[in-house]
Amino acid sequence: MKIGIVANLSKPAAAATLAALAAAARELRVSFVVGDPEVRRHLPQAKLVAPARFGKAVDVLLSLGGDGTVLQAVRALNGASAPILGINLGNLGFLTSVPDTQAIAALRAIVSGAHEVVGYPLLEARLLRGPRRRLVTKARALNDIVMGWGTSPRVTMIEVEVDHQPVTSFVCDGLIVATPIGSTGHALSAGGPILHRETPALVLEPICPHTLSNRPVVLPNDRLVSLRVADVRKKLLLSVDGQSSGWLEYGDVLEIRQSPDVVRFVHLPGYSWFKLLSQKLHWRGSSADPK
Repeated sequence: MKIGIVANLSKPAAAATLAALAAAARELRVSFVVGDPEVRRHLPQAKLVAPARFGKAVDVLLSLGGDGTVLQAVRALNGASAPILGINLGNLGFLTSVPDTQAIAALRAIVSGAHEVVGYPLLEARLLRGPRRRLVTKARALNDIVMGWGTSPRVTMIEVEVDHQPVTSFVCDGLIVATPIGSTGHALSAGGPILHRETPALVLEPICPHTLSNRPVVLPNDRLVSLRVADVRKKLLLSVDGQSSGWLEYGDVLEIRQSPDVVRFVHLPGYSWFKLLSQKLHWRGSSADPK
């Protein structure tokens, strides 16, 4: 079995966890594949492949770090079907279900087949510009697509349509469109609702809306959401899963819909989304370390 590795080497536990995986690999007869030469320094037996070939070269992908590393792993797959298992090397992380202390047990479960694979849909965004709606860029996101911040501290205005029907114009700092998985990310920090990961829905969450009546909106996930920059005074930054993806100008339209593609995740025996949620949010009755 070919196990891909994506790791955040700045985490204190990264080097020790990689060393433990390297030792276990010999016993379990698995081979590692990496796309980063720096990670290979900690896994000298790993095969180094070009980023363009990485997704097709692995059967399962281990992400060592936090949620940001999982999103990096999604980008590294570039549409390939290998499932991801997030191993948490930090604190808060909703996409990493296994602590570093259980990394070897997780690898054994993967090799033995004692796990299930679940797919979660992506968002697809198209940036259209000018009177002819010229396509400027396309992007996909597991968590969220955000338009906001920008080139000045002023609030901005974003016009919202759903299935070509006008909804409202938000006067705000920006707007988040999140998947159920992304509802526990940036959208949660902005005051949005928590959606169960299997909910077929999208969240529209204004960032610091100027009007108190502006609230999060939950939509069916088969709807087309169109966001238009309606303020000529400043450009807005387009962020896709936390990565800057260019600038939005006055009149630009961002069309967002559910992608036909999915990202697959490994769930080990005993996995519970509710248990993970309660632990990460420190709800009453939760334990500090997932079992």
